Amino acid sequence: MVQLSTPGTPLVLACAQLKRNTPAEVAQANTPWREASLESWRRRNAVLDAVFYDLKVIDPQEAAALAPWLAREGALLIVPPSGAGMLRLCLDIDDFAKEGGAGTRILAVAGVGSSALGTAAFARNVADAFGEPVAAVVSGYGLADLFTEALGGWFWFGTLNRMRHTFEQIDELTRGTVFDISLAAPPNVAHASLDTRMLCALLTDSRFRFGLLTGHSKGNLVISEALYALHDAGADAHLADIGIVTVSAAIAMPPRYRKIIDVMGEVDWFGTMNSNSAINVEVRPKNAWHHTNTELMCHLPVQEVMSALRRERGAALLH
Repeated sequence: MVQLSTPGTPLVLACAQLKRNTPAEVAQANTPWREASLESWRRRNAVLDAVFYDLKVIDPQEAAALAPWLAREGALLIVPPSGAGMLRLCLDIDDFAKEGGAGTRILAVAGVGSSALGTAAFARNVADAFGEPVAAVVSGYGLADLFTEALGGWFWFGTLNRMRHTFEQIDELTRGTVFDISLAAPPNVAHASLDTRMLCALLTDSRFRFGLLTGHSKGNLVISEALYALHDAGADAHLADIGIVTVSAAIAMPPRYRKIIDVMGEVDWFGTMNSNSAINVEVRPKNAWHHTNTELMCHLPVQEVMSALRRERGAALLH
């Protein structure tokens, strides 16, 4: 087992875990049995994100603030570059707009452990590369994910994740109060996962104009599903010129999207297994695997890769 070289990641993870739900808080939740049944899995997934994401870029105070939202599917974050202020957690789309979301041009979705910690870390890597705030959607973890994971969905997410939408109805019935996502909505989005619906809502809201979408691992599948849903409903004409950067999983996007860059670590067999083999991966960081934690060997350096893309592609990548 590779040991972490600095106390950064353990400190950030500890700050989040210590602030997680107490038994009393779980008992007082809208759906206490659901929260209790998922709590151990959510804690485990935060640990997964400590391995797969660069948690050291998150301030311990930010980690503590995110703790109750470790796996809140559809949650929104605004993540500024390092040293440019604290990240902001937004309760809904209107709150996102009030907190400055209308000024963000980049939208990120992480996906390994489905934790707000991993999402925030991935978004900060991107924010540091571009020197501007990044909006992020937490992909979340619920009963639907628990069932599909039991069937191998976490490992073979490119194939078995489709089952998630069948089990998603269980989440709809048990999660209690959720985000109010108003879409002038394509009907084919109604039964999609909450993270996909949130992404659709952001991309169709006239208050926001994103120039770049980026995801890591399973987050790219969320992006793909949202774009296909909007494309099938004829609601994506305004997105034709948007840039897309997939990291660690090359997932097919609707044909109309041409500004796509796929990034895959040179030794990332896991990402390769969950990718579309017909897609030609353009950027292959040397000796890089699936994780982006720079405290571990064989990491994919997200900030370094994104900075290089920004220098080389400029306005062609982010209009």
